[in-house]
Amino acid sequence: MLGQQAAVAPVALYTDAQRKRRDESRWTVVQGVLAPVQFVIFGISLFLVIRFLVTGSGEASAELSILIKTGALYTIMITGSIWEKVVFDEWLFAKAFFWEDVFSMVVLALHTTYLVMLFNNWGSPQLQMYIALAGYAAYIINAGQFLYKLRLARLGALPPSAKKP
Repeated sequence: MLGQQAAVAPVALYTDAQRKRRDESRWTVVQGVLAPVQFVIFGISLFLVIRFLVTGSGEASAELSILIKTGALYTIMITGSIWEKVVFDEWLFAKAFFWEDVFSMVVLALHTTYLVMLFNNWGSPQLQMYIALAGYAAYIINAGQFLYKLRLARLGALPPSAKKP
């Protein structure tokens, strides 16, 4: 069939059993609450870090905000892995969220690097903040991945007649 493109059927994000477990799990609610809370913390922290890098003032508040953001990140990662275990019977790297989990590890690595640098007094405060900003950039990409999957899940929940071609 040269010149013709084969139609590819969309792959469902969840099986019926997984969707039922997802909908019945309290961890779904936990994730739904933690995600926007973490995003608000991120926004505040981003402002404080940029303010410090631009003005040189507010180092302590920027550091504290990164610590809070990192704590929120670890919390959402731990509860997210519990959610994956409940829904997919895998702690992490379930097929439906494999690349999101891989990129989450990058986000965790950058945030953890910041912690190690801060607590060991490695590098200047500016360098430490740039590492945090790299973690924040990775977090934005990762959040986008999860928002995309959330959209796919919602579209997958629509009856076939309601889906756009």
